[in-house]
Amino acid sequence: MFKKIMVPVDLAHLDVIEPSLKIVADQAKHYDAEVCYVGVTATTPGSVARTPEEFTQKLEAFAQERAKVHGQPVSTHTIVSPDPIADLDDDLIEAIDKVGADLVVMPTHPPKHVDVIMPSHGGKVATHTKASVFLVRPGAGE
Repeated sequence: MFKKIMVPVDLAHLDVIEPSLKIVADQAKHYDAEVCYVGVTATTPGSVARTPEEFTQKLEAFAQERAKVHGQPVSTHTIVSPDPIADLDDDLIEAIDKVGADLVVMPTHPPKHVDVIMPSHGGKVATHTKASVFLVRPGAGE
C-alpha cells in the first residue's frame, strides 16, 4: 500500500518525536517501504549544525542509525530555509512531492481551541497534499 514514508524530523528534539519514529519503524516493516527522513534547517548557524552541509551530514547519520532499527532502505532530504518557522508547512508540502512520498508520519500536539486561528502543521499538510498523513499525538503507544 505504501512505498515511501516521509518523516519530518527535528534533530534538536528527538525525544519529542520518538513516538512517531516507533510508528514509522513499524509501518516501514509492515509495508516493506523506504523511509525518507526530512529535516529543515536555517541558512544561519543553529543548535544542531553551523551550516546546511553539516546539518545534512547529521541528518544522513541519523537516518542510517534508524535504518538499523527498522531494517528498511532510508533516504534523506534537507530543506534549507531562510525562515524555517514561517515556511515549515509549505516546505513540507513541497517536499512530499519532491521525495515521492505516499505516506507522511509526523508528530502533533493535542487539539486546542487556538487551532481554529492557527492550524497545526500536520493539519495543514494533510489538507494540501494527496499523500496520506498519519499524525502521532504525544505519548502515543505508551
